Amino acid sequence: MSITLDLTRSTPSPKAPVNLSGLTREGLRQALIDGEICPPEKAKMRATQVWRWIHHYGVTDFSLMSDIAKETRARLAETFVLNRPEIIERLVSKDGTRKWLIRMGPGIEVETVYIPDVGRAGALCVSSQVGCTLNCTFCHTGTQKLVRNLTSAEIVAQVQVARDDLDEWPSPKEDRRLSNIVFMGMGEPLYNLDNVSDAIDIISDGEGIAISRRRITVSTSGVVPKIPELGERTGTMLAISLHATNDPLRDQLVPLNKKYPLEQLMDAIRAYPGLGNSKRVTFEYVMLKGVNDSAEEARALCKLISGIPAKVNLIPFNPWPGTDYACSDWKAIETFAAILNRAGYASPIRTPRGRDILAACGQLKSESEKKRASELRKEQQETTEADAA
Repeated sequence: MSITLDLTRSTPSPKAPVNLSGLTREGLRQALIDGEICPPEKAKMRATQVWRWIHHYGVTDFSLMSDIAKETRARLAETFVLNRPEIIERLVSKDGTRKWLIRMGPGIEVETVYIPDVGRAGALCVSSQVGCTLNCTFCHTGTQKLVRNLTSAEIVAQVQVARDDLDEWPSPKEDRRLSNIVFMGMGEPLYNLDNVSDAIDIISDGEGIAISRRRITVSTSGVVPKIPELGERTGTMLAISLHATNDPLRDQLVPLNKKYPLEQLMDAIRAYPGLGNSKRVTFEYVMLKGVNDSAEEARALCKLISGIPAKVNLIPFNPWPGTDYACSDWKAIETFAAILNRAGYASPIRTPRGRDILAACGQLKSESEKKRASELRKEQQETTEADAA
């Protein structure tokens, strides 16, 4: 028996070109040097030009960068890309809320939601992870297992997709439709702080998208060690997904509380840099019928947050398929809010938005995950029927 050995060398797959759309300023400068687009002494100037075209004008074609020499534009196009991710689905609610299912890569899909008439003009709820690890029992997103962290480029891409759809290029100085960013989508932002911080640097840059850090809010379920660091690195507004006033109940609703109980959480919040009347913490409190909505709970909440510059967003529970929770009665929510108001805390009751397209708070989950499961069952049934035949 003869054996033939294949001694040919395998050719390594070429690296995918770098997408400049999600690089920080320093990352962009270094990429231009590494790509031999310009020498180091000219890289800062060239990076500023390219930056404005990407983040102020929103271009996805190097040939449109008219203040850059044609030869340089050609080299940029040969070396780099300015790709947007694929939009799998776009839904518009009867109340004007928009939801996009965005594919970042094979099996990497997130949901992003634009809510009009929130903040100064409209807020974009962005995701920081694909799935979530926290398993909050009232949250639909928490039923989707964590796939991975999103990169800073993938976080910024959600803002770019929204601005494409809203026709907000170049960055307007007035009359913006997208004025606020909230990290309240899929995932726990503080478990992906490096990428979240870089994305905020890009989004807030005054020569680009130019959304002020005071109009960017990062929400956490209580990753205590990272809370002061978030403030130091980003200077953004802080929101806490609270939902309970005592450890036994919060252990049940927000299992992360078992690791970082309320006393530790409150100490970390008080250490958040820059807190004051102009920079208040937002406590998010979902109203669950017969669970956390009593007058006693409202008074306990006032005591818990005493001394912290804060407001409380009361969120009527948004139902989702398979949940065991129900939304509090409206009278109970109003009573709860009145107790907070008398204690001096603003306590707006958040109007549910986008419920008809499962875009409301706590409802986000990659629709494609559910579709894939359904399609898999259908394929298995068809295979069984074919084998039987």
